[in-house]
Amino acid sequence: MIQFPDLSPEIFSVSIGGMEFALRWYALAYIAGIVIAWRMAMMALKRPGLWPGGSAPMKPEQVEDLMTWIILGVILGGRLGFVLFYQPGYYLSNPGQILRIWEGGMAFHGGLLGVILASWLYAARHTIPKLQMGDLVAHTVAPGLLLGRLSNFVNAELWGRQTDLPWGVAFPTRAAQDCGQALGELCARHPSQLYEAAMEGLILGAALLWLVYRRHAFLKPGLVMGVFISGYGAARFIVEFFRQPDAQFVTPGNPLGLAYHIDGFGLTMGQTLSLPMILIGLYFITGALKRARVAA
Repeated sequence: MIQFPDLSPEIFSVSIGGMEFALRWYALAYIAGIVIAWRMAMMALKRPGLWPGGSAPMKPEQVEDLMTWIILGVILGGRLGFVLFYQPGYYLSNPGQILRIWEGGMAFHGGLLGVILASWLYAARHTIPKLQMGDLVAHTVAPGLLLGRLSNFVNAELWGRQTDLPWGVAFPTRAAQDCGQALGELCARHPSQLYEAAMEGLILGAALLWLVYRRHAFLKPGLVMGVFISGYGAARFIVEFFRQPDAQFVTPGNPLGLAYHIDGFGLTMGQTLSLPMILIGLYFITGALKRARVAA
């Protein structure tokens, strides 16, 4: 196994007036992901030849306004998604905890729904073609996913299931070391954060850029968005086989942490939420290709 490197979740911290303020890698990942997405959107909008009719769907100066809407969508959607999908009982009993985002608890699927809603509302308000807006936003997301998953690894969180493979990692947290082994015996787990960084960030991101800049996929509105939605759904579905299930789903009769199961066979919550993504993405892909054939 590989020993977890000596990494700190904090980049630096300062004490001001008796209060401690810290910049964490996870927060920096969010900031960097947003900045990269902004620059990618600006770059795409400044190349009208990428778009149908040789005209970009919105002006580059509108991107900053759009990013404000998207940031709100990510935060509100991600938090509400975690509350509703993963721990509804707890938060219904403790509604005051819902807004305590700084204590952790965000769901990507909820964040995605928040981004979709925010983008749709912005497009409707400014009369921007919604499919082209979706394509623009979708092709910018992968770098943020890559950085976010790398930050999960640095934080030693969202680790994988127990493994005896040579690249298994001995994470330092007490919960990660609890594999039912002898006291003091290290437990190796799949570095599932790195699997997700590679699949959701590097591979999916590279595929989207290839489609946009080599295959002119923006000329088929909805195609890039569909590939992103299905691609993320498929990547997350696969990684769930290696990722440690959420603790609230693990019971003596359900050690795999399946959200829905019959006699031990079923789906984790991540897989349950990813299946609709795959189908919805395929719907947009087939629709985009069909419209392109009709137009030809």
